[in-house]
Amino acid sequence: MDPHAHRDPRTGGEWRPEARAARSHGTVEPEHGATLVGPVERAAPEATARRMRPALVLPIIAALCFGCYTIWMDHTNGAKGGQAALLGLIAAVVTGVLGVTLVHFQATMLTETRALAYGALFGASMGWLYSLGGSTPSVLKSTVWGLVMFGVMFIASLYVFRTHRDREPHGLHRPRRAHTPRRPHVPHAAH
Repeated sequence: MDPHAHRDPRTGGEWRPEARAARSHGTVEPEHGATLVGPVERAAPEATARRMRPALVLPIIAALCFGCYTIWMDHTNGAKGGQAALLGLIAAVVTGVLGVTLVHFQATMLTETRALAYGALFGASMGWLYSLGGSTPSVLKSTVWGLVMFGVMFIASLYVFRTHRDREPHGLHRPRRAHTPRRPHVPHAAH
């Protein structure tokens, strides 16, 4: 064993002599030429922790709230507890899957398409909740309410997406260019 080599107290591995600059900080840093020789190499806790992105957490929380509200609406309209819980679970799963899918693919969509997708999800959800109302509304009333909520969400999301273009993951869709006049086509002279 090299007399200048030291043991890593965390893993029991050996530091090579060229790792002296890194030892002063208590870590093995490859940019200084340090390598850890030993049976176990542990990754930093930040590297092993898998965290969900906040953009994916919000649709899941919204779906859970939607499912709980569905349970409450159905239960207050006379449904038994198990039936209301099953309906709420189905509503939460369906809206959660659709919401997470929409958030996952929104970076590939045009602004108008993304606003349409958010409006469709919100309008369909609100129309369905309206159909759970106590006075047994007709299908036509639920559809009209869903279309109104679709329009509200479409306008609101389009406004947000258009005014916050600098934060979009894909930037401007159609950047404006200065108009350059076309030169007239001049036919070549015959030889």
